Amino acid sequence: MARDLNQAVFVAGHRGMVGSAIVRRLKALGYSTILTASREELNLLDQAAVREYFQGNRIDQVYLAAAKVGGIHANNSYPADFIYENLMIEANIVQAAHSTGVQKLLFLGSSCIYPKHAPQPMQEEALLTGVLEPTNEPYAIAKIAGIKLCESYNRQHGRDYRSVMPTNLYGPHDNYHPENSHVIPALLRRFHEAVQRGDEEVVIWGSGKPMREFLHVDDMAAASVHVMELDGETYRANTQPMLSHINVGSGVDCTIRELAETIAKVTGFAGRLSFDASKPDGAPRKLMDVSRLRALGWQAGIGLKEGLASTYNWYGENISRGRIS
Repeated sequence: MARDLNQAVFVAGHRGMVGSAIVRRLKALGYSTILTASREELNLLDQAAVREYFQGNRIDQVYLAAAKVGGIHANNSYPADFIYENLMIEANIVQAAHSTGVQKLLFLGSSCIYPKHAPQPMQEEALLTGVLEPTNEPYAIAKIAGIKLCESYNRQHGRDYRSVMPTNLYGPHDNYHPENSHVIPALLRRFHEAVQRGDEEVVIWGSGKPMREFLHVDDMAAASVHVMELDGETYRANTQPMLSHINVGSGVDCTIRELAETIAKVTGFAGRLSFDASKPDGAPRKLMDVSRLRALGWQAGIGLKEGLASTYNWYGENISRGRIS
C-alpha cells in the first residue's frame, strides 16, 4: 500500500527490544503520529483498560510487539505466566482494535511456533504439523493463537491483520538478566563479566551443537514495516486465509559453539570455552525458510558479527551508565 505518514500508529510494547526498534524505524521513515503507552499508563492484561485506550485515541495501525518473553530457563520456570499473559495481551489488543475500527494490525510471533522436528529450513506450511518443543510450548501455543486470532478476524470481519514470525532476535534493549534472558544477551553478559574479572574459562549451557539463526532487531523492524506496508493484493497473493503468517529471518544459521566463539572475539575474551551438557539444548536446529519474504522484496542486511559488535557496544555503554542491572 502507499505509505501514509500521517496515519496514527500504535506500537504496543514500545519499551521492549522489538517495539523500540519499530518506533525507531517508523520515526526514521517520517511517521508523524506514533502512539505508545508504558506499562504504568496502560496494563495490556486489563481488557477494559485496553478498550478504553483504543476508544480514547484515533488509531489507524497497530504493531503488536508486546509480549512476555524469556529464554529456556524462564519458559521452564514460569509456563503459566507465559501462556496466560501472552494470550491476554494479544486477545485484548486484537479485539479492541477491531471494535474501534482499526483495519490494519501486525502481530509479531516467534519461530518457536513450529514443531520441534520440523523439516529444515522451516516453511510457513509446517505450522501445526507436529509436537512443539516442550521447554517453550506454552509460549508457542500463545503465539499460534495470535496468528489464528488475526486470521479469524480477517475471515469473519474483513480486517487486514497480518502476522510475522521472527527468528531469534538480538540487539539494543534486550533482556540481559543472567538467568532469564535469551542466548545472545546471556552470553554477551557472561563473556563481558568474565573479561572484567579476568576469568580463564566461560561455561556455556548445553552441548554447543544445536544450530540457531539470529537476526538483528533493526532488520526485524525494517521487515515488519515492509510487511505492514505491502498492498493488500500482494499480501493475499503470497499467503492463504488460514496460513497467512510470514517468516522473518536471515536465512543463515550457526552452532551455539560458533556463536560463543564469535562473542568471545567481539568481547575480547581470550580464555577457554566449556559446555555444560547437563543443561537443556532445546530444539536441535531452528532455521527459517525466508523465501516468501524475499519474494515480497525484503532480505536481511546486518551480518551476525557486525550486529554482535554494535550490540556489545550498546551493552557496554548502558551497563557503564547503570542502565542495566
